[in-house]
Amino acid sequence: MNIHRIHRVAKLTGLSKDVIRVWERRFGLVKPSRSSNRYREYSDEEVALLRFVKAQMEQGATIGSLAVEGHDSLVARMRLATPVSAEDQKPHERLLDDLMGSLDPLDKAGFERRLNGAVAVIPFEEAVQRILLPLQRRVGELWHQDRLNTAVEHYVTKIVQQKLFSVMNQLSVNEFGPRILIACPEGETHEIGAQAVAYIAATKGCHVYYLGPNLPSSDLMTFCETIKPDLVLLSLTEVKPEAMALQQLKELELLATRWSVAVGGQGARAIGDRLRDAKIELLDDLTALHNRLTSLLSAHAHAVRS
Repeated sequence: MNIHRIHRVAKLTGLSKDVIRVWERRFGLVKPSRSSNRYREYSDEEVALLRFVKAQMEQGATIGSLAVEGHDSLVARMRLATPVSAEDQKPHERLLDDLMGSLDPLDKAGFERRLNGAVAVIPFEEAVQRILLPLQRRVGELWHQDRLNTAVEHYVTKIVQQKLFSVMNQLSVNEFGPRILIACPEGETHEIGAQAVAYIAATKGCHVYYLGPNLPSSDLMTFCETIKPDLVLLSLTEVKPEAMALQQLKELELLATRWSVAVGGQGARAIGDRLRDAKIELLDDLTALHNRLTSLLSAHAHAVRS
């Protein structure tokens, strides 16, 4: 990892030294170390973060909203938004191959040793994006093809869920953050994606209500009336037949008349062209999710100050 003095950082980012210092002192957006002679020293990641913040502002974000989001959350979002190079992917692809090889025949000790070791040495946000969710997708594809035993699919799903909930349980509840309800509607039983979204929203400072899979629309509406969420995020993983998709869309449209509703997942993408007329947002990837949460946090902070 390279170390850069502030004059070099200014050249690399196109920001003035004064702006960099203000972003550090007033907003805490970067956290340079100090050399023995007290010069600021910035890592490659801090330089990348400054570029990321600058790019976000060029797309319409304000320095105030980014400051509310905070250093750690911005770093996590930057990592998720940064395209993964083929070289960076190779170690994780090899790991995923090894993990899948431990499932047939099942080598429980080997599988858990590899998975636990990999997740422990990288930031958890990266583990979610590059290991846990890809692993779940691979397992799900093999299960749908009848190439993997249902019991093994359940075993892997529970392992991934345990890791997500274990980390979420260590997060403090931000009761003053915007309220986000996250669930899988009735008929949706695959909740790993929704759980990952709940984790991301919680790390960004949202007050998360996670209601899990297969939630009837009537109960969803009742719960919304109780907590009055700032945003309802729903995971639609199943691509439904036309008639069922239209019925689900009607239920979502009714919900959206009272609350802000956003959906994601394969099932949501399948009806993406119909969502706009229903005033329902489609969050097609993690970058879109992060941008939506950032906007929500900024609006919430502004409302609190007003």
